[in-house]
Amino acid sequence: MRTALKAAHAVPLPVTRAATRAMRGLGAGELVPEWTADMPRSGPERPAARHPAGAEAVFFAACIGSLFAPEEGGGTTGGSARAFLRLCERAGVPVAVPDGLGGLCCGTPWQSKGYTRGHRTMAARTLDALWAASDHGRLPVVCDASSCTHGLERLADALSEPDRARYAALRFVDSVAFTAERLLPALPAVRPLASMALHPTCSTAHLGADEALRTVAAALSADVTVPDSWGCCAFAGDRGLLHPEVTAVATARQAAEINSRSYDAYASCNRTCEIGMTRATGRPYRHILELLDEATAPAVPGA
Repeated sequence: MRTALKAAHAVPLPVTRAATRAMRGLGAGELVPEWTADMPRSGPERPAARHPAGAEAVFFAACIGSLFAPEEGGGTTGGSARAFLRLCERAGVPVAVPDGLGGLCCGTPWQSKGYTRGHRTMAARTLDALWAASDHGRLPVVCDASSCTHGLERLADALSEPDRARYAALRFVDSVAFTAERLLPALPAVRPLASMALHPTCSTAHLGADEALRTVAAALSADVTVPDSWGCCAFAGDRGLLHPEVTAVATARQAAEINSRSYDAYASCNRTCEIGMTRATGRPYRHILELLDEATAPAVPGA
């Protein structure tokens, strides 16, 4: 998919748009999105394996951050995974990255598409890798996309009965919750933002991580707005790409509320939700850890 995105962005927009419209017209509407000018580029590769002494957690960088690049024009952090790792280094918190991460997945795409066999295969592979990396469940597993953290929590549904005992020993934590609890107290002083619009996700609600998200936001700005009309952006993995009209309807009230004023930053904690809200509002939504990374990075002299 990353290769396909790179190739498609190398072709003139009218050509790619015409080709995808033709494929959708031939019955591929549930497989091929219509190409648009704001289609994200492919993202950076997932982090390489690392096994530092004294690791406090295992970092499972979500594949969605590798599939889709962070919002263009929104800084130079390189996405949420790189931002999280830099924050850990800055806070003096060593974290491990499992071997073979590029071939692992939380299972959500397989489960949502009904690919039962693929879901079972991926669940078993991911469990084996995380079982080893976490020292048999001793270390928590941290993920940087809220929907993927939620997906990891539901992997048991695709595992065999013997594997569920190992799975039950694992503990999954969203990167925002880990940051609020472990990293924030150890980070340098934050250079505050004047204001921020914040979009919690359905998955942060399921995970009980909304309060952690608000805690990180409050550390970045004294003026944080979660719209009264907040709700699901309806991007739902690839649904927002395949059926953008659904996201447009679902976000209309929230977008109008957000655009009633301007903010210095627009934040969420899941790449596809960020894409959906950026499309809805015309504002650059970014992972909140990218903003925290920038706000705690050493100041550049003369900048």
